[in-house]
Amino acid sequence: MSTSTSAVATRSATWAAAARVFVPAIWLGLIIGISFIEAPLKFTAPGITIGLGLGIGRLVFAAMNAVEIVLFIALLAGSIKRGADRAWWWLLGLIGFLLAIKTVAIRPGLSARTDAVLAGSSAGGSLWHYAYIGVEGVLTVALIIALIFAVKRWVRISPQ
Repeated sequence: MSTSTSAVATRSATWAAAARVFVPAIWLGLIIGISFIEAPLKFTAPGITIGLGLGIGRLVFAAMNAVEIVLFIALLAGSIKRGADRAWWWLLGLIGFLLAIKTVAIRPGLSARTDAVLAGSSAGGSLWHYAYIGVEGVLTVALIIALIFAVKRWVRISPQ
């Protein structure tokens, strides 16, 4: 392997390791900012009706879900490039599974519930909200663990 090829491979591995650190950190910030801060506070703002809050929430959470999918792909790419142990792949599998559950099952259920509330056929509140909160909580813990694993591995393998 030539020196330039070796340098490119090292740089690529460094970027992959960095992705495994920064992607979970960014994802955690997204969840904390939107799910745990913005969403509950939105309905306490003056002038925000249930309909307006639900409409805003639908747009925000759809955008957040799209960003989460991109972040998962980046995390997966960094993991493939960098290599990982079995525990990391299990954790990544859990993160992907939770994201899939949110995307495929819970968000459509919440969307149908939002439609019912906006149509006036439901007073609001549902098990879908509790399911979303539960999955978001487990996803948050999984991302914290992923961040800790990635930082420990990056620090351990970094040249002194």
